[in-house]
Amino acid sequence: MSATGKQRADLLSGVDLTPDEQHTFDSLASRRAAGEPLQYLEGTVEFGPIELHIDERALIPRPETEAVWDEARRMLGEAGRGTVIVDLCTGSGAMALALKTVFPEARVFATDISEPALSLAKDNAARRGLEIEFLQGDLFEALPKSIYGRIDLLVSNPPYVEEGEWDSLPPDVRDHEPRQALVSGPEGTEILERIADDVYWWLGVGGWVLCEIGETQGQRADDLFGQWLDTEVRPDLTGRDRILVGRKGARCCV
Repeated sequence: MSATGKQRADLLSGVDLTPDEQHTFDSLASRRAAGEPLQYLEGTVEFGPIELHIDERALIPRPETEAVWDEARRMLGEAGRGTVIVDLCTGSGAMALALKTVFPEARVFATDISEPALSLAKDNAARRGLEIEFLQGDLFEALPKSIYGRIDLLVSNPPYVEEGEWDSLPPDVRDHEPRQALVSGPEGTEILERIADDVYWWLGVGGWVLCEIGETQGQRADDLFGQWLDTEVRPDLTGRDRILVGRKGARCCV
């Protein structure tokens, strides 16, 4: 479909490729054979209620991250004009755009330390006509002080891979996706620790935080965030610890 622009049903009945289409197909096949992820080749990926453009500027959104978005949507429930939503480490903008789509009246902020990733996220928002405030910077440092203590929902898919795990990652991940979006540091929990240190003060009373975590990081994440918040670690569809859920000044969880 990427080579011809035709739908799958049309291709099943057989098509004659033009020379340009054949060249495009051969190029895509060679890149895939060399290990480039299919999502980068196709240039799009489905995430919740939206379709995103995706390329090597940002991490490919995965089902685990979509599960975080789905939990966040359910936790927040509803959002009026005064609701403040923040997506730290937004990457392609997946969670910010999906949340703005289902909560159109909310004010949504999305931050990333990577300028290329933010450029992709802005492109995605513009394509969908979504008004999101994109800010470049390191975690909370990018946010305006005007929302300090007023955030109703904060979501994040931060880097959580240990440095020592990098060489053992699948080649299509290691050779093509941005290392900065994956590796946190020697322990893998360094970015989670920094979020846990500051998130209490940025949340409003009753505010939610949901972070994607590594499958072995559940207890550590619960300890970090549990110092300040009512917390729970929730599994992904395979039963592995994957989502840290916390709430400020309210019983967790629903």
